[in-house]
Amino acid sequence: MSPQDIRDADWMREEKSFLQWDPSISLLRSIRSHQKNRAKTGGISTISRKLASLRWCFWSIVTGTDISKEAKLGGGLILPHPNGVVIHEKAVIGVNCMIMQQVTIGQLADEGAPILGSNVYIGAGAKVLGDISIGDNVSIGANAVVLVDVPDNSTAVGVPAKVIKKS
Repeated sequence: MSPQDIRDADWMREEKSFLQWDPSISLLRSIRSHQKNRAKTGGISTISRKLASLRWCFWSIVTGTDISKEAKLGGGLILPHPNGVVIHEKAVIGVNCMIMQQVTIGQLADEGAPILGSNVYIGAGAKVLGDISIGDNVSIGANAVVLVDVPDNSTAVGVPAKVIKKS
């Protein structure tokens, strides 16, 4: 996913909320600002990156999240209730995903973090852990613990999660 795809997917949602109090969008903006200036050199980029990091710290505290500035977040990501959301620095999240409160997307004792496809819904309290892939158009139920790959167009529920194919 290119930076342009991310900007295009977020543009309309962020434009509508520009004058509204929406901490999750402010948090995502600070992460994207940091990532945009991460590879650049020069005084202005350094200042912009440090300001973005300060904004990220502030919005992380306000929202109660632990989302790494290094995580690859697709455009259109929605965090309706961001409190308690944890996203590992090596995680990759596709476009148009929705992550509810108290969700953890992280690694186990080994290397690697989850890769989520597009249009993924993760219910409240779910844990997606390890070097696994979650396909496109997947729903993960509330409080599920996903430790295995989930194919496209399916649902994962339970502890440990079982994959249910949609018809």
